[in-house]
Amino acid sequence: MAPCLRVAFAAGQFGGWRIERISAVRGDSLAHAPRLALLEGEETLSPPGAAWVLRGVTSNTRYTNRAELNALSAVQAGLHRPSATCAALIPIRKTQAWWDLAQDERRAIFEEQSHHIRIGQDYLPAVARRLHHCRELGEAFDFLTWFEYAPDAAAAFEDMVARLRDTPEWRYVEREVDIRLRRD
Repeated sequence: MAPCLRVAFAAGQFGGWRIERISAVRGDSLAHAPRLALLEGEETLSPPGAAWVLRGVTSNTRYTNRAELNALSAVQAGLHRPSATCAALIPIRKTQAWWDLAQDERRAIFEEQSHHIRIGQDYLPAVARRLHHCRELGEAFDFLTWFEYAPDAAAAFEDMVARLRDTPEWRYVEREVDIRLRRD
């Protein structure tokens, strides 16, 4: 298991990413801000004047089996590629009904019914992603998913997100915000 990495996404006047739009997909949105800072490790303290800060941690992989992990690892691109000047931060909170399910029931909805992993694999390595868990931290969202991709993969990214939102798993999404960014 890889060590946990503490991460904060801070919206405000400063940061390496320009916020192009913030859209509420389901539930309440987040306040607009011009920039987003991605803070990792011990740097996750709130910067002064932040409009909002979302915190999470990387963790062991959940809902995947060994074959899926191996397949993902074989083609998953890393973050911070120079060509990946587009990004999306998608915070999601699932319903209590989701969390009331047993782990195997969530897995069945996640992959056997919704094909979440298989859909994501269709867009690798063009779209890189990292999942951050927040539920156990008492944050407003359960997951923060960070995606990076090159401008020429933007249409593919939109297709991937549309396919994922059109699955049985998304019936369990209570709140989702879609934040699109560009690195200068």
